[in-house]
Amino acid sequence: MPIAPDFTSVYSHDWEINFIQCTPNGLLKHTELCNILQLTAGYHAEKGGLSFADMQEHHQAWVLSRMRVEVDELPRWRDVVTVKTWIYDLQGSRSIRALELWKGDKKLAGSVTYWAVFNTKTRRAEPLALPHEHFEKYPDREATAESFKKVDLNRETTIAAEYKTVLSDLDIVNHVNNVKYLEWCLDAINPRPLLKQQLQSFDMNFMRELQLGETVQLLTANDDTQTFFSINKEDKACFALELNWK
Repeated sequence: MPIAPDFTSVYSHDWEINFIQCTPNGLLKHTELCNILQLTAGYHAEKGGLSFADMQEHHQAWVLSRMRVEVDELPRWRDVVTVKTWIYDLQGSRSIRALELWKGDKKLAGSVTYWAVFNTKTRRAEPLALPHEHFEKYPDREATAESFKKVDLNRETTIAAEYKTVLSDLDIVNHVNNVKYLEWCLDAINPRPLLKQQLQSFDMNFMRELQLGETVQLLTANDDTQTFFSINKEDKACFALELNWK
């Protein structure tokens, strides 16, 4: 698609929180927060001529490599919120994108994401084939207090669960969608701190893709302020997560 006439380098999208997106206490699920952040990024890319359809002409797609989310407060059912997004940097096969969630004039959450251009035939990273110079970059406009990071995998862990991937886990790129990894981990912990909005921030690393019918182990470790997860296939980490508690 061509660049939209109303394209801007900073993009905003409004969302009304519906009941399917909420936990039993009426608050937005953390997984759904990640979904609306990433959907907003997708809408911005589409406005700028970098949509999935545009990239598929070159057998390319954006895949998430790292993501940090900092949460001050979760919106509730029927709240109307605004997600704002812009690009810090875009070079070669990598892009760093910022996102913020606002309710009126109050910022509720911020996120910084690290994306890679992925060839959907070779299943490898490669430089972006489409022009992006019309996207102004904002390296100094930060959405989070801390940036994404490499999660330390060297922990003493126990097995929290085993899982076999199913069709509903997959997305249009034909691998397990990144939010599914977070969902599996959050389903394996005590829900009470989540429902009390005690999750202050979380970091996710995506290292290897998973496809249909593959079996994985969820490994976990805990201390007073942090919960760690690693999702492993045949003793190799595919995903790592740090949950930081208030």
